[in-house]
Amino acid sequence: MTYCIGLCLKDGLVFLSDTRTNAGVDQIGTFRKMTIFQKDNDRIFTLLSAGNLAITQAVKEILLQGELLDGNNLWNVDNAHDAAVVVGNAIKEVYERDHASLEKAGIDFNCNLIFGGQVKGERPRLFNVYSAGNFIEATTETCYFQIGESKYGKPILDRVLSFNSPLSLATKCALISMDSTLNSNISVGLPLDLLVYEKNSFKAGKLVTLDESNPYFQMIHQHWGDRLREAFNSIAEPSWTGANKTRAIATNPKKMAALEVIHQPIKSRQKKVVKPAASGLKNRRLTKKVAVKAKA
Repeated sequence: MTYCIGLCLKDGLVFLSDTRTNAGVDQIGTFRKMTIFQKDNDRIFTLLSAGNLAITQAVKEILLQGELLDGNNLWNVDNAHDAAVVVGNAIKEVYERDHASLEKAGIDFNCNLIFGGQVKGERPRLFNVYSAGNFIEATTETCYFQIGESKYGKPILDRVLSFNSPLSLATKCALISMDSTLNSNISVGLPLDLLVYEKNSFKAGKLVTLDESNPYFQMIHQHWGDRLREAFNSIAEPSWTGANKTRAIATNPKKMAALEVIHQPIKSRQKKVVKPAASGLKNRRLTKKVAVKAKA
């Protein structure tokens, strides 16, 4: 599995991906899931991939070679939306070539991508491209996308992140989101690839690979766990007596009645007749026969 995050903000873009592809007992695979396409002072795109590795690598190779899809590739399109169309068409080409053999082998066509960047003359843009080749674009209200194991790292993004968040805060938020996922799922693993793109720079100026020796990521891992425990311990336990109104838990809900407890009906409360064991009955019969013989 994998976990990738893409953030589209007022001041630029943030991309973060892990590098683990499988995590068996005796085999751990590591492959990069971030690919950067750059044309000096004109455009820059970043691709994050999740799903079947052979499929995503085939899509990436079509894009890297600059193959023309309906006359377009990433180097000649006029805007980022058309670049996302090129990515979608590359997925469709791989599907047409491979889906029959994959179905015959019982393998799903699984490919999910985050794609974003900036073309000169327009703002930075971010897209989530699906296995069918269609896509959606990030907005000011929904400014991030996740692919792969997204559930563990989503709460921090929802609580902290907004379109107006500074790039430094967004970077910290993305790394905490990744740390939460690493802590809960073995199928996501280090090293991590991080790109922080500043609007209108048209270069990968802040690009880094992080592993367990990275001091900033070590600090996040330690401090986030400590602060979570502190926050948990600072929250009072519930009060069942109602002595403290701010902690009272046993109060009637406003929209629903109290939950009813169903008891066993009185008529069905019958005592079970315990039958003697077969061995005990046999012994009593033998005792009775012995008594009859003694009288005779």
